[in-house]
Amino acid sequence: MSEKIIRSDKKTFLGIKANGPVFITSLLIIVALVSTTLIVGKPMEQWFADTQNYVSNKVGWFFILLVNALLIFALYLGFGKFSKIKIGGKDAKPEFSRMGWFAMLFSAGMGIGLLFWSVAEPIFHFNSNPFLKTPGADVFAAKTSMGITFLHWGVHAWALYAIVGVALAFFTFNKKLPLTIRSIFHPLLGDKIYGPIGDIIDIISVIATLFGLATSLGLGAQQINAGLEYLFHWENSDRIQVIIIVVVTVFATLSLILGLDKGIRKLSEWNMRLAIFLLVFMLLVGPTLFLCKSFIQNIGHYVGEFFELSFWTNTYNGVGKAKNWQSSWTVFYWAWWISWSPFVGIFIARISKGRTIKEFILGVMLVPTLLTMLWLTVFGGSAIFQELIGNHVITEAVNNNVATAIYHLLEQYPFTTFSSLLTVILVASFFVTSSDSGSFVVDTLTSGGRHDAPKGQKIFWASMEGLIAAILLIGGGLTALQTASILTAIPFAIILIVMCYSFYKSLTEYKEEPSLIDLAEPEKRKVEEKEAECILE
Repeated sequence: MSEKIIRSDKKTFLGIKANGPVFITSLLIIVALVSTTLIVGKPMEQWFADTQNYVSNKVGWFFILLVNALLIFALYLGFGKFSKIKIGGKDAKPEFSRMGWFAMLFSAGMGIGLLFWSVAEPIFHFNSNPFLKTPGADVFAAKTSMGITFLHWGVHAWALYAIVGVALAFFTFNKKLPLTIRSIFHPLLGDKIYGPIGDIIDIISVIATLFGLATSLGLGAQQINAGLEYLFHWENSDRIQVIIIVVVTVFATLSLILGLDKGIRKLSEWNMRLAIFLLVFMLLVGPTLFLCKSFIQNIGHYVGEFFELSFWTNTYNGVGKAKNWQSSWTVFYWAWWISWSPFVGIFIARISKGRTIKEFILGVMLVPTLLTMLWLTVFGGSAIFQELIGNHVITEAVNNNVATAIYHLLEQYPFTTFSSLLTVILVASFFVTSSDSGSFVVDTLTSGGRHDAPKGQKIFWASMEGLIAAILLIGGGLTALQTASILTAIPFAIILIVMCYSFYKSLTEYKEEPSLIDLAEPEKRKVEEKEAECILE
């Protein structure tokens, strides 16, 4: 790495370790957007709804094409000629165990959203979806509902994360560039990435990350509130949800201050333990044989219908209700994952040194996807089982308040209070890991790729995330959160396209440095000193 590139990352702004243009511009845009939502008030709800429908209908096809192209590119990276390249070079060793790595991947990549939708979404699709020709055809409805849910939470989302993550990891650890989105464009822009163009890229990334994260935090607050109402008869209101956001943000800040290893990693591992315990518990107390059989059939249906589901754009009957369905579901999900990709990508890049590209791609795409599908089968399948035996209480709950769905499901099985309390704790825990991971990433982006930003900056961005989630929740509810994700995903989608070309170009030109074992002692010391200098930067 050249001295010019090293020096360019030594940025301070008004006495803080930040890249001024990115920090201030991102902050001003965010403040303007959330202030408008707060000042305008109730009319913003209709604006959010109208905007979501308009944008989804106009660019939905583009999102669908993009996520499929990214999936193909991810498979090419994992199995093509670049698959053996190791992140960090030949001598790089993994910083975290595989279990710790998978735990942080899953907590950052899905977390709250999966808990929120794992019961409600299959029930929504069971009762109404564009593929359901005959109302009351329960068997077909059950298969299609799980197939659609698997589509939204399956390999497409994780392929998106994998590409952004592996590209960032490569440019950070192999090319010794700062851990920011702009670094991926170095093959195309050279040192211009440290100028206004690079600032714009990082500003878009910051805004996409904050609004994508706010969607999950808003969902988490709603679900925790629903659980507290169910268990302790607390009021279910915006006021309580704002208080929940404040409390959880405080805990997220504490985790963030403890650092990546002591805070985020340990909490992520506990998340996984709690999640697996709840999963096994539900599998045992629920319709166990039905769930085991349906898991196999769900995967078969998903694989069998994969191409039709993946490329379906609702072209021939895309008017009226069916068109709105795709805008509210598939298009929203693709936009949500795109807006989350800078956050998740930077985070998993930071924790993935020492993995080969093949291990990275397969690890990010395969393990979390299978675990996600198992989770959806156990919780969504248990809900559909109730529908098939004629118990419609969960459908009623979904229609009344989506956030309560999982608690009404647990009510149908033994040890309800215990499992509901465990669910509230798990949602809160995922809430904390999403918030602290997101703060870590935003702080990294706004400080020019630094890992040593002061605690005050971390607290500031954690507070901003909570504030955005609270205001959007008050100003427009779930629709506002969804619209924010879709709007911020559009500019970042363009960045993703250029990023893939830039990454491919860099891989074709990359020549792996010789292993330290193969070097003479003086040269070995020089390489080690240079790497230590880069890490300090």
